[in-house]
Amino acid sequence: MKKLRLIIEREFIAKVRNKSFIIMTFLSPIIMIGMGFLIFFLMKKNDEKVKNIVFVDESGLFKEDVFVDTKTVKYQDFTQLGLEDSKEKVKNGDFYGVLHIPKLDSLEVLANSVEFFSKDTPSMTVISSLEGKIERKIRNEKLTKFGIDLEKIKASRISSDIKMFDFSGEKSSKLKNGLKIGVGAIAGYLLMMFVMIYGTSVMRSVIEEKTSRIIEVIVSSVKPFQLMMGKIIGNASAGLLQFIIWGILLSIGAIVLSLIMGISTGDFVTGRVSSEDLEIAKKLIGNSADLFVELSKLPWVKMFFLFLFYFLGGYALYSSLFAAVGAAVDNETDTQQFMMPIMLPLILGVYVGFATVIENPHGPIATIFSYIPLTSPIVMLMRVPFGVAWWEIALSMLLLIGTFLLIVWVAAKIYRVGILSYGKKPSYKDLWKWIRYSG
Repeated sequence: MKKLRLIIEREFIAKVRNKSFIIMTFLSPIIMIGMGFLIFFLMKKNDEKVKNIVFVDESGLFKEDVFVDTKTVKYQDFTQLGLEDSKEKVKNGDFYGVLHIPKLDSLEVLANSVEFFSKDTPSMTVISSLEGKIERKIRNEKLTKFGIDLEKIKASRISSDIKMFDFSGEKSSKLKNGLKIGVGAIAGYLLMMFVMIYGTSVMRSVIEEKTSRIIEVIVSSVKPFQLMMGKIIGNASAGLLQFIIWGILLSIGAIVLSLIMGISTGDFVTGRVSSEDLEIAKKLIGNSADLFVELSKLPWVKMFFLFLFYFLGGYALYSSLFAAVGAAVDNETDTQQFMMPIMLPLILGVYVGFATVIENPHGPIATIFSYIPLTSPIVMLMRVPFGVAWWEIALSMLLLIGTFLLIVWVAAKIYRVGILSYGKKPSYKDLWKWIRYSG
């Protein structure tokens, strides 16, 4: 036990003393927030660019009231110029494209005969907007032919806004559901990235010690299993320290934000912000107050501790496999044949999460994959913001722990033989022999 503790301390200290670890621990939250603002800023700037669209209406149906200028899209009528001349002028000028509406007797045929010409591939948002305008105009023309009064139809339009509540009476909203999707997706993706980063770090450490022959000296004093577990636990402890520091920084940020908004810190953390406090906050920071208040209602404490558990569980499970691969090979190039089977469940977890949890977090596919240990750290974490029964979380945890113990047992068998094997590129057949080896 003493030797295991020494290995853990050695790995932990080597990790936390690394300059990149120290810098990234404190800079990562700032970089992530900055990247979020940068992406938002770039998207906003991209949308602000004015698009000059020329239309040639040979049908005579589309008047100026159809193609109305907006802040980012300007329309010009080149019908008199003709299609070919318009295309030539747009091609040589500062225009976004040419919309051609031919003259046809059938409205049904016309709807599928409109063309758009441009130098570059047009934005799907712009094309969808144009399709909407054309569809509405053609529909109105057909209704007019049927003798239906368009003004009465416009007067009959009523928008609906469904109020959402759970059975305890707590109000929900589209914004809140969107935030749950976003937070769950980010948490799942980050967990996958951290498991990959820390897991491959263990693998590289094993390969480095093996190729430098230091491992031969180390295993003369400790058992290979102790060495493997020491590396896994030491790196996990460094990761845990990093997450705790981030948790503290986020808590400080929440306190500062609540003070800026003029809301009690306790109310902000628990999400119990009164309508009066919300109105005051809106006066200070605008409509962004709604976003921050909805964010405060998410189960952050529960998510943080579950993130720690699933990181440790997922990391321990996968790093055991990474350590076994590192012990089996002589250099990092030889790891490629073994990496894909290990990485595939992680990637699958992210894809399943985005494809099923976002649409139906309590559906059978999302639920099953949140139990399977190889994908549960990602999928379950994405489900948590939507509310998951305690017994489901407990079952997922137990299955993850049980699978970790099984994987460690298998990985240790590969590790103890592979760590002293040199000169041959191992195959899956060799790994199977090492697992069965009982000497």
